[in-house]
Amino acid sequence: MSMLTDKEHRAASRSRREDFIDVRGVCPHDCPDTCAWIVTVDRTTGRAVRLRGAEDHPITRGFLCTKVNHYLERTYHPDRLLYPLRRTGAKGEGRFERITWDEALDEIAQRLKEIIERYGAEAILPYSYAGTMGIVQGQSMDRRFFHRLGATRLLRTICSEAGFVGLRYTLGTARGTPPEEFVHARYIILWGANLLSSNAHLWPFVREAQKNGAKVVCIDPVRTRTAHASDWWLPILPGTDGALALAMMHVIFRDGLEDRAFIEEHCIGGDRLREQVAEWTPDRAAVITGLDPNAIMQLAREYATTRPAVIRLNYGMQRHAGGGMAVRTIACLPAVVGAWRDLGGGLLLSTSGAFPLNYQKLERPDLCPPNTRALNMVELGRILNEVDDPPIKALVVYNSNPAAVAPDQAAVRKGLSREDLFTVVLEHFQTDTADYADIVLPATTQLEHWDLLKPYGHYYLALNRPAIAPLGESKPNSEIFRLLAQRMGFDEPCFQDDDLTIIRQALESDAPELVDVTLERLLEQGFVRLNLPDPYRPFADGRFPTPSGKCELYSERMARDGYDPLPTYIPPNWEEETRSGQAGEGLRLVSPPAHSFLNSTFVNIERLRRREGEPVLWMHPDDATRRGIEDGQIVRVWNERGGFLARAQVTEDVRPGVCMAPSVWWPKLSPGGQNVNFVTSQALADMGGGATFHDCVINVAPAG
Repeated sequence: MSMLTDKEHRAASRSRREDFIDVRGVCPHDCPDTCAWIVTVDRTTGRAVRLRGAEDHPITRGFLCTKVNHYLERTYHPDRLLYPLRRTGAKGEGRFERITWDEALDEIAQRLKEIIERYGAEAILPYSYAGTMGIVQGQSMDRRFFHRLGATRLLRTICSEAGFVGLRYTLGTARGTPPEEFVHARYIILWGANLLSSNAHLWPFVREAQKNGAKVVCIDPVRTRTAHASDWWLPILPGTDGALALAMMHVIFRDGLEDRAFIEEHCIGGDRLREQVAEWTPDRAAVITGLDPNAIMQLAREYATTRPAVIRLNYGMQRHAGGGMAVRTIACLPAVVGAWRDLGGGLLLSTSGAFPLNYQKLERPDLCPPNTRALNMVELGRILNEVDDPPIKALVVYNSNPAAVAPDQAAVRKGLSREDLFTVVLEHFQTDTADYADIVLPATTQLEHWDLLKPYGHYYLALNRPAIAPLGESKPNSEIFRLLAQRMGFDEPCFQDDDLTIIRQALESDAPELVDVTLERLLEQGFVRLNLPDPYRPFADGRFPTPSGKCELYSERMARDGYDPLPTYIPPNWEEETRSGQAGEGLRLVSPPAHSFLNSTFVNIERLRRREGEPVLWMHPDDATRRGIEDGQIVRVWNERGGFLARAQVTEDVRPGVCMAPSVWWPKLSPGGQNVNFVTSQALADMGGGATFHDCVINVAPAG
């Protein structure tokens, strides 16, 4: 055995370290945390060998979630798409042959030109959402391409638009309490927010506050991981959150617990709101929400008398018929009790309104012909089967998997199966959507391209550097649309911009939040906090970016737009169905993301799929017994739109009358080839054209 001196050991260790390089990046996925990460790359092989959370990022703080921890497995997965493909079998069969990039691009350009000549450019529809949240790979060259093409515009409303509209009516913007300031709170309401599964980096701040004496309340139809870790779980019926907020304000005004000074100085419509909620007694709200009236009174009093108090809203609670109004109503609460005054008080739904990037330069909407029609992505099934003048003849899908995530899957599949629909899919894997494509193009992952990420859960802008070369023949979305623009003959200079130029353009803004936020700083540091006060209390001074400059408890804008100008209650569709007798013995279904998946991303990663096991349906014992269902039994779930199979999980962690199906499983990896979105509806929410995934009534019975 040879022996090395200490000096030789140090030299060998230094040599090994020099064989590796760390590259800064950021997670691209649809999550408020937008974690900064560090990729370690073997210089010799060019292969990424380690991924970890950035220790110096104030929100990431050195750890990644259970999903993104395995992002290298996703990048190097043996089923990764690496070459362009052309369909050889029937649509949906997933049979393809390899072709060259030139063949793929030429065929796409030829087909699009033929469709434009015969039907007009509005016969072409892009379909994308948050498969990446990056602005370069998600909303720059692609938007320029489709604007210049004159394609039908896509209303991207499927996730959060109803709540955003409601929030802006009240506060004027999508801003809120910074997550790191939750540590100062003494009363924390997690309203439809399962932090441990979908906002993991807020939880340490909540937990620290809890250890320091804060009370954590979880309002959710399901006793989630987060509800188990909270001090109090309120099992509300889905879609009735607005009624609870109205009753809370009833108690606050009735008992004289409001902050009169804040209301008089910084709000519009305080007296009208007091009159509006006078009829919303806890007893009335209890009938609607399924909560005990005494619990409603306790919640209202504790919230109003404990300072600082903060509410964390999440997006699931606004995916029903009255979702926008529900968010608008809840957003009034911090003003009513003056919680915006306090460090650690207020409300957080999103921080995305604080990032005034230059979207005019990014997306070039000026290239779009006037009066180009717009269609709502929630209604894809209807669009593909019913829209005419002109009908959709080409569908270009990227950053999305509509054959898994869009509602009313039977209608979506029928549309995707049309032989006269030319479909192009940019993807990492052969998803259910890719199975219906005519041409599949291999896209790069976050380790392989440049991007800029703005979070919606904190205030740190982040840059993603490519850590490795693109695998196979994969290309960034931005490059794919550059090449398509060339094939279509677009000669505008904006189609020559490279990705770093696009990032510089995004940062070209006179907004004070972006002062000194430059590409050079991002290249040096990896992430930069917006130019905001530290600590940041967005409305402590009582100035709101609304038309009145105040928090609008009464909104003239809402009245002009056809809404009740005061907070009110819009019942979920299932409540109307129950009242009319249409629902029968139906159960209410919610389908939040599974702990190990992010929407339909990561479902094909074996390690994470094993953790989830299989599609399950949580049912309360009373509901299961009534239907002759035992724990662990395979059940059939259906309604008038379709159905799916799942294994029953009989548990008191879901309230009676409600079922929960963790989602979104790929249909082809599900029993029977169907998932939960075969029962969800294309119906739209009250505001913003939002989706109503959680406004769903189902029947359940033993399978077979």
